Amino acid sequence: MSKANPAPFQFLPLGAIIQSILIGKTNVVQGFPTQSLYESHNSPFFGETIGRVANRTANAKINSLNNGKSYPLAANNGVNSLHGGVKGWGKRLWQGPIPVGVREIPGLQEGGKLEGGESVKFTLRSEDGEEGYPGTVETSVVYTAGTQKSAEGKDIKVLGIEYEVQLVGDEVEETAVNVTNHSSVRLHIWLEPRIDTSYLPVDDGGIPTGDPTSYPGITANKEFTLGLTEPDIDDCFVVDPSLASKVPLDTRSSPLTKLVTAFHPKTAIHFEVLSTDPAFQFYTGKHIDVPAVESVGERGARSGFCVEPSRYVNAVNVDKWRDQVVLKKGEVYGSRIVYRGWSDAE
Repeated sequence: MSKANPAPFQFLPLGAIIQSILIGKTNVVQGFPTQSLYESHNSPFFGETIGRVANRTANAKINSLNNGKSYPLAANNGVNSLHGGVKGWGKRLWQGPIPVGVREIPGLQEGGKLEGGESVKFTLRSEDGEEGYPGTVETSVVYTAGTQKSAEGKDIKVLGIEYEVQLVGDEVEETAVNVTNHSSVRLHIWLEPRIDTSYLPVDDGGIPTGDPTSYPGITANKEFTLGLTEPDIDDCFVVDPSLASKVPLDTRSSPLTKLVTAFHPKTAIHFEVLSTDPAFQFYTGKHIDVPAVESVGERGARSGFCVEPSRYVNAVNVDKWRDQVVLKKGEVYGSRIVYRGWSDAE
């Protein structure tokens, strides 16, 4: 693909990062022009594949795995562990991209048949003890890119993401896994984001304090505006609270649920996030702080928002949620995410 006609999706081996999602001529995700700049400046995790355990683990410790053994983790978010530790999977160099042919994206109900479907795979081996996590695991992410046609004839760009993790070493019988993507959707003011309103109430460190409840200040699936300063959100929303203890370890055969839809009036861009996961972190970018580097200007607070499909926060340390994330020998962890975007101006 020439520079005049760049590929709509671009990836990097570092962190299996999504570097670019082009809707028309606009790259809607935050990032950097080179891999070296991600290595030196990506404190906001732009585009990274997050693991071994996404989001926060309370008191930087897995309380009990492998017959009651506890595992200390890196405390890199106050007293808690965040996004796999100091050097989580988003900071590791993956193998790939490896072409894996043409694939479908199951469960797409809108936009008709997927055209294209070209897929690439990235793989990573995470050894026993890395960042404190027990057991050697092998993980893969497959990106599938294609286009759908809307009822109005517009091209809808589609990116499917499929995760798979297996415990392959003999060191332990079980470990914890929770994988997501941390793309930050850029452009400052979005209208009409829609989300469900069940969320996990949390303490000051972002650790859940109870069962899902209604989110204050937002009406379920009703449009609201992400403005320059408000609303300030960094919370885990739940797709169906009644299924909290019934989430399979491998959700890939579960239906895709539309988690967030958004519209950017200046560019007329629509963006949607769907997933098979039971929850998602919605983060409006309060802590983004990246200086100007090379051809990219400074990025500050609210220069992007994140939708991170995942399992419940700190699930490994909550008995009724832990089956969502505990991976045993012979089992498979899996999940899927889909991004869809188009512009009314095209």
